Amino acid sequence: MRTQTRVDSKIKQNARVEQIRADLVRKIMAHCKGEGIAGTPIPGLMLYRRSEPTACTSAAYKPSLIVYVQGKKRINVGQSTLVCDETTFLLTSIDLPVVSQVIGATREKPILCLTLDLETPEVRRILSEHELPDSGQPASARGMSVGETTAELLDACSRLVDLLDAPQDIPFLAAHIEREVIYRLLRSPQGAHLRAIATLGEQSNRTAKAVSWLKENYAKPLRVEELAGVAQMGVSTLHHHFRSLTAMSPLQYQKQLRLHVARERMLNGLDAASAAFEVGYESASQFSREYSRFFGQPPMRDVKSQRLPGAEPRE
Repeated sequence: MRTQTRVDSKIKQNARVEQIRADLVRKIMAHCKGEGIAGTPIPGLMLYRRSEPTACTSAAYKPSLIVYVQGKKRINVGQSTLVCDETTFLLTSIDLPVVSQVIGATREKPILCLTLDLETPEVRRILSEHELPDSGQPASARGMSVGETTAELLDACSRLVDLLDAPQDIPFLAAHIEREVIYRLLRSPQGAHLRAIATLGEQSNRTAKAVSWLKENYAKPLRVEELAGVAQMGVSTLHHHFRSLTAMSPLQYQKQLRLHVARERMLNGLDAASAAFEVGYESASQFSREYSRFFGQPPMRDVKSQRLPGAEPRE
């Protein structure tokens, strides 16, 4: 009897998830009619639509929640590969350079998702105001993780999108719904690391400070001892926690960030040599070698291909 009750409850929960997801598909389609990213009047909320698969595209993801309601996307961070589809959300709790690719989208069923920026001070505030039970998951998870979307999280996101049809309510209601979204994330298994990064004094919080420092100073020569000082930990400890958090070493993180920034600047009209020197390379030939190894072709050829019709809009 108990087993049957659990099965019936699961069936009802799945049906509710499907219904809310179908509503979100309709709402995002209504507010995001063009290809790529669409901003909204709600600060930090963006909608995304793409009607065909894309080539690999570099991007710098910041702390955010991405809820996928249709389609499929692959994200490479360091040596890790994550795949997101209509049943999942992507939680990013620190700044990370990634390479992403839409792998499931058609004109009849485009990939659709919403992105909500996450502010660490707000996460910290919610943790200080409410005694939330620990999810029981280890806090050594990556700074980017994929979770299964629940009806409660989808419902909060759906109500947030509803505000786009009632802009007069955005100033009062948006912040309340965003707090609910963060609450739902913190209650999820993927919330463990979001909690750790927001908690002052935690190893992850200190490592996140090193990540932020490196992001702001990527063009400078990397001195690991200086970076360890920012995190207030030993060099070997920093290496361990940095790799656990980002799936990269500090040097790999710096290199990928430099390449991403250089690519962005070339897409905006800068020549390869100038972009290389601006992001910290002392040798244009070394930059070209590392760029080709990472993106699969030389800088200017890659930039030219990114400008072709059908290329993925930059994120």
